Amino acid sequence: MVMGEGVEWGLHCCLVLAWMGDQGPVATGRLAEVFELPPEYLKKRLQPLVRAGILSSSPGPRGGYALARVPEEISLMDVVAAIEGRQDAFRCTEIRQRGAGAGAPESEFARPCGVAQAMRRAELAWRRELAAQTLADLIAVSPATAPARVRRFCGSPSH
Repeated sequence: MVMGEGVEWGLHCCLVLAWMGDQGPVATGRLAEVFELPPEYLKKRLQPLVRAGILSSSPGPRGGYALARVPEEISLMDVVAAIEGRQDAFRCTEIRQRGAGAGAPESEFARPCGVAQAMRRAELAWRRELAAQTLADLIAVSPATAPARVRRFCGSPSH
């Protein structure tokens, strides 16, 4: 499974916004500068997070992005699903019913095949793991100096 870079960007931006706390929204350009990302492309990657209720966005010269929920209420799966979508990574097309299987009795295909079952179990495990971890968990394993460094970089005083 390959996830787009938007997932990495979204998660790191959520961390920055969590570290900024109640110091107001962070402008798209400034948020992009934190990681040297292209601002317009970053803005497109963050819009699904706003639609999903993970981030809030406010327009204007003092506008920008902020977390819409506390870090404990934002799972990694929330971010992945907002950016990548909720569709299954594996889609069974029932190729076992083609070629040599085309003449097999229909009863042979009444249940999903072992491949489909194994892939579904793996995907559910992956989704459960991401759903069990929150932004707060990422904050807990971040370097202790990161929040103050980000606040200084964004022009806000350290706590």
